[in-house]
Amino acid sequence: MKEQSEITSKYVTTIGLEIHAELNTASKMFCACKNDPDEEKPNANVCSVCLGHPGTLPVLNKQAISSVLKVGVAVNGIIADFTEWDRKNYFYPDIPKGYQISQYAYPLVSGGTLAGVELERIHLEEDTAQSTHDTHEKSLVNFNRAGVPLMELVTKPVIHDAATAVRFAKELQLLLRYLGAGEANMEKGEMRVEANISVATAENTAAGKFGTKTEVKNLNSFRAVEGAIEYEVERQIEMIEKGEKVVQETRGWDDSHKETYSQRSKESAHDYRYFPEPDIPKLKISEIPEFSHDALKKVLPELPWAKRERYARDYGMTEKEVAVFVDSAILATYFDTVALTLKNDPKMIRLAVNYMLTDYLGILKKQFGEATYISEVNKIQAQSFAQLIQLIAGGTVNSRGAKEVLAIMYEKGGIPQEIAEKNGLIQKNDEGELIKIIETIIANNAAVVAEYKAGKAASLQFLIGQGMKATKGSANPELLKNMLLSKLS
Repeated sequence: MKEQSEITSKYVTTIGLEIHAELNTASKMFCACKNDPDEEKPNANVCSVCLGHPGTLPVLNKQAISSVLKVGVAVNGIIADFTEWDRKNYFYPDIPKGYQISQYAYPLVSGGTLAGVELERIHLEEDTAQSTHDTHEKSLVNFNRAGVPLMELVTKPVIHDAATAVRFAKELQLLLRYLGAGEANMEKGEMRVEANISVATAENTAAGKFGTKTEVKNLNSFRAVEGAIEYEVERQIEMIEKGEKVVQETRGWDDSHKETYSQRSKESAHDYRYFPEPDIPKLKISEIPEFSHDALKKVLPELPWAKRERYARDYGMTEKEVAVFVDSAILATYFDTVALTLKNDPKMIRLAVNYMLTDYLGILKKQFGEATYISEVNKIQAQSFAQLIQLIAGGTVNSRGAKEVLAIMYEKGGIPQEIAEKNGLIQKNDEGELIKIIETIIANNAAVVAEYKAGKAASLQFLIGQGMKATKGSANPELLKNMLLSKLS
């Protein structure tokens, strides 16, 4: 029997992603209802427009359009000059109008590249309501989400493995956060991934003959994206090897059993009977000055890939250090403020990186846990953290003292210099004061001194420890060591 890896190597996997991300505008896409993904009261943010009452008219959300166009500029896509909205017709209880307002023939953005993956299009539509099937005898529908601005990004079918798909989805989430377009929290349903997957032999793929694709919908975690793709690839290969036919269908992901399952036959575009939305005027992007490519590019922040390059180049950060800072827009902003306060001094920046990653984030992780600790980084103001680094670099406090000052800053706030002075943590550099302490230590530890002079090097470390103890950790360790060596010789 052939090994699984040998069988798998005969086939080429082709994956295209469709990713929906809710935009964090103040109001919904076509009405003035509040866009609040955290609203817990069902059907609180609704009106006659987003509930689809007859005779109501939609009005475009300018901020939502701007957010999608910014994404387009960031990925080097082509911004449309002309665009329009369409009605995507299908019935489901979470579609109040019986159709969804979306974009079909004229998306806002075409093309572009993100994380090395080519994009097909990026368009804008309205989100559906939320259906709940498993908490009551009957299904319930909450319309708070109905009409929320929803960006849909479609990649070209150029992805060939699950790891690349996950890497792409993570980079898109990060980009949305950097642009302030949305939080894209997958666990809240603010970003949902759909994967179109097919496998074919290498020979057929080379000849442009692809396998029958299946779509796995509504993947709500990066782990689910990876698991669903890997499972579906193995399932399709196994079917082909058995001589069975893969059918085009929509499948779901069962996270508890780690397998996909059939939901329905896959619809095609003609099934939705798209036609232009008659109640929304056509849009000429070039007639809106703030939507021009140059105007949008001017307001873009530093993007994640540019920040990665800068941190490695200017600060000598390792790849792992860069990842920690850049993968959180909040932490990156915090660090940039610290660096600016330190005037980008290389020595102090290196200290800041070390103390932030090990000491400060260590405190936050212990307090808030793995999932949310980085988002709490502003508990200590960036300028105050920078002031502590300046004290360390200038020799005002030593490493041990710095850790104590940091802990007090976190618990009670305050100015680092004042905290160090109040708690006796200013580093002692007075040789006159230290020599008295050293003489006392030598006098009280005659046996240890004798061991050191007999060649036991570890005895010196004991004497240094006694000096640090006597000064409550405030002595300059290097100065203390050198003065001890001088006295012992």
